[in-house]
Amino acid sequence: MRVIVCGAGIAGLALAQRLAAQGAEVTVLERASGPRAGGYMIDFFGPGYDAAEAMGVLPRILELGYRVDELAYCDESGRRRAGLRYAQFARAAGGRVVSVLRPDLERALREHLGGHVDLRYGRTIAAVDDRVDGVTVTLDDGDELTAGLLVGCDGIHSAVRALVFGPEREYLRHLGFHTAAYSFADPAARAEIGGRMCMTDSLDRAMGFYGLRDGRVAVFSVHHSADPALPDDPRAALRREFGRQGWLVPRALAACPPSEGLYYDQVAQVVMPSWSRGRVALLGDAAYAVSLLAGQGAALAVAGAYLLGEHLARAASVEAALAGYERALRPVVLDRQETARKGVRWFAPTTRGRLRLRRAALAAARLPLADRLFANALVGKPSAVITGHRIRVG
Repeated sequence: MRVIVCGAGIAGLALAQRLAAQGAEVTVLERASGPRAGGYMIDFFGPGYDAAEAMGVLPRILELGYRVDELAYCDESGRRRAGLRYAQFARAAGGRVVSVLRPDLERALREHLGGHVDLRYGRTIAAVDDRVDGVTVTLDDGDELTAGLLVGCDGIHSAVRALVFGPEREYLRHLGFHTAAYSFADPAARAEIGGRMCMTDSLDRAMGFYGLRDGRVAVFSVHHSADPALPDDPRAALRREFGRQGWLVPRALAACPPSEGLYYDQVAQVVMPSWSRGRVALLGDAAYAVSLLAGQGAALAVAGAYLLGEHLARAASVEAALAGYERALRPVVLDRQETARKGVRWFAPTTRGRLRLRRAALAAARLPLADRLFANALVGKPSAVITGHRIRVG
């Protein structure tokens, strides 16, 4: 079977790896000119961790990952005001969690692509012709490709979704934030952060810092924005929003790259009644973005890729495979989306009272039983969607 995958991010690379391992002929189309270097640090756990292990890529992810000792909220002078030990979080995830940069996770998946994958950068899809017996895509240069299935893995602003399912506004749910991510070299700041993930203990907005190898610091930020529209100059917007904050923030803003080298987007979820139509399917953020507030977007992308690959290999038809993949994963996605929506008000508190309540909750989390409840709330409901799933052939 030939499959066209649009997008060479986490979802697209994971699916290509899985399909190629099963003997499919896979063409991956990516609009960027090469692998992206930008992106924030993620905690990779849950069903995606299980899927990565089943795919044989987990050892490489662990090798590229980082050990984090604590989530620490720090004030304007860098003094720790509240925190959560990562050991608590790791226990809630059964010890199966690793912190890894998104580009490094993509790198691990890319390194494990099989010989049946044709990875093409700098290519975009201009049109899609979906038929009963297959699908033909027209590229931006006029070339045409035909396959048995097209899978849109092209992110929250998916071009495949827009071409086949309709306008973005019908599926995107803005959660009231904008976010940015980049990294910069600052050995002194790296030493101060140590093995922690440090977040500013601030109102309306938050900037986080992870220490990387080679004296670098990864930065990500969130700030409230009722308007989902993105600014013309993201770097200027970031400096405007965080310009009055102290500690490491001024150094991070001074080192912020030009807008074209900065990851900047709205924080949103994608909610769709169906993830497939005919011979076109969606995977990862294109189908079911849970938002960075949920903490499992990358993991659910890898899990979805694994499940879709397994169903395509075993089901009696493409249509049955697409239905089975969605049936298995949708309950997990809905749970994570609901968790994110409930936790929005605590991510960047808008009042000092709520800020104090967050500090108190983190302090209480150090107590026996309370720490388990708090960590379990962060991890979400346990899921055996990968380890306990049995493919139902249809």
